Amino acid sequence: MGRAHRQFAVRWIAGVARLVHEKGTTLSRTYLTVLSIFISTLAAAAADEGRIVFCSDRSGPWRVWIMSAGGADPKQLSTGSPEEHDVDPAFSPDGKSILFTSTRGGRPGVWRMAADGSKLERICDGDQADWSPDGARIVFRRGEQLVVRDLKTGQEKVVSPADWPHCSGPSWSPDGKCIAFACRWDKGNGVFIVPREGGIPIKIYDKRGACEPQWSRDGKTLLYETETHICTIRPDGAGKRLVTYYGGVQRYGRWSPDGKWIVFCQGVSEAGPWELYKVRARGGPPVRLTEEGSDMHPDWQRLEPRP
Repeated sequence: MGRAHRQFAVRWIAGVARLVHEKGTTLSRTYLTVLSIFISTLAAAAADEGRIVFCSDRSGPWRVWIMSAGGADPKQLSTGSPEEHDVDPAFSPDGKSILFTSTRGGRPGVWRMAADGSKLERICDGDQADWSPDGARIVFRRGEQLVVRDLKTGQEKVVSPADWPHCSGPSWSPDGKCIAFACRWDKGNGVFIVPREGGIPIKIYDKRGACEPQWSRDGKTLLYETETHICTIRPDGAGKRLVTYYGGVQRYGRWSPDGKWIVFCQGVSEAGPWELYKVRARGGPPVRLTEEGSDMHPDWQRLEPRP
């Protein structure tokens, strides 16, 4: 909710409260009813604040797009030849840049561009990149291992164990101390946490194809996906909870800036087509955001970049 909305809400509630006090309790039921409707309306408006970056094939090849958090005003950010594809977009912590994976140049690489689609820059070979909380480093996948790279010096370090196969989907914790990721074994997938400097990973959950972990803004909860649905779990492996329970397949869940909503993509099957939805973090009915082409890999950021 923006500052103007909050200020208006405070003034409105205070005014009605004074009226109830002056006129007596006869207005109290009306006041509470109107107040409930008003708060619900403001909460819905708050859920539409911010912007969502995602990839879509609605213009042909996979490209990076951006829209309001309510699904309005979609705009294509990246362009290229028909053979080039751009996926996995992720806002920088300050909202001014976007990381993404591209096949430009004939091989997958981690790229960066400004949030308006300008200043494209190839960073290195790899894919599935995520930012450190201070935006100074990134973690990404290369050769099915996880690599941390300093964006200023270019220095890199592999942080996943050398004998761990098929690592993917890294997500940097808000305190910067560790990285959540998925690993695929012969018996299935699992979600793990490894220190940012590397070391022995800690298992969080390894049932039902668990993968694609994402930290909540306060670091107290992880999103992850199973074969068909999106769930949450605490970093200690306790408190598993199903968030989406609809038909079809739900993938790539990401938190809203205030942590109260989750944006995700849903398909009829694993073959798609995919559309973006959002749902309250505590669960409930989904709200559809897109309906053209296939849309995947969303990331949600506040409306204005931080200074």
